[in-house]
Amino acid sequence: MRRVLSAWPLLLSLLLAGPLAAEQTVRVGSVYFPPYVFKPEQSQGAALLPQLLDALNRQQADFHFVTHPTSIPRRYRDFEQGRIDLAIFENPAWGWQPIAHSVVDMGLEDSEVFVARARPGRQQDYFSTLGGKRLALFSGYHYAFAGFNAEPEFLRTAFNASLSYSHDSNLLMVLHGRADIALVTRSYIGDFLRRHRQYSGQLLISERVDQRYLHHVLIRPGSPISAEQFAGLLEQLRQNGQLADIFGRYQIVVKSGAVDSSITADAAD
Repeated sequence: MRRVLSAWPLLLSLLLAGPLAAEQTVRVGSVYFPPYVFKPEQSQGAALLPQLLDALNRQQADFHFVTHPTSIPRRYRDFEQGRIDLAIFENPAWGWQPIAHSVVDMGLEDSEVFVARARPGRQQDYFSTLGGKRLALFSGYHYAFAGFNAEPEFLRTAFNASLSYSHDSNLLMVLHGRADIALVTRSYIGDFLRRHRQYSGQLLISERVDQRYLHHVLIRPGSPISAEQFAGLLEQLRQNGQLADIFGRYQIVVKSGAVDSSITADAAD
């Protein structure tokens, strides 16, 4: 009897430790990309990435998703060196081609649009050509009109571009006449106008789309979670309506039903 009693605390501790040991931490790159990720000094409560990770953590206990701060240029190295396991809201064409990864289509669509100051008589044809106009762009972003060439000197020379690290600054440059056109995601414009209601009606937003963001998740080889597992968790959020709750109010299209051919694998050259 003494042997059974002395072994019971060990057995109990193993039973209690089992679920904790099974939960694996998944590090997700957090890159400033409003309204998906805000700057550290800003409230992250309304940012979309923290909301998505919170929903993923609440629906299961096998994985614990945490953010790992990185930057636009540094995220490639952090991914390759294993400091982050997932890169979310990405496009495989944005410089990821030489890096081994698997891809999950999130079934989310945002778009990059042209924004100008609203003026009497100014119509959509204002956006038909960029020649002779001053552009306000986000440094490091890949734009379709520029052939996805993000080199600052190229953008300055070829498109008379001013580069910043703030969408707010770019929109304010347009509103104050220091730039003619800014490129901003449709989701961000809504967020900006909610925070700055005094500018309502002062922006002309293009029907022309520079590019559509078909958001993907990139998963590194050796990640604690596989592409198939992540796709399954994402599909649960789609089916129970949480994806629509998180992203719908930002004019981000949430595709209904399972996303066809959602998983691909790419190897480094």
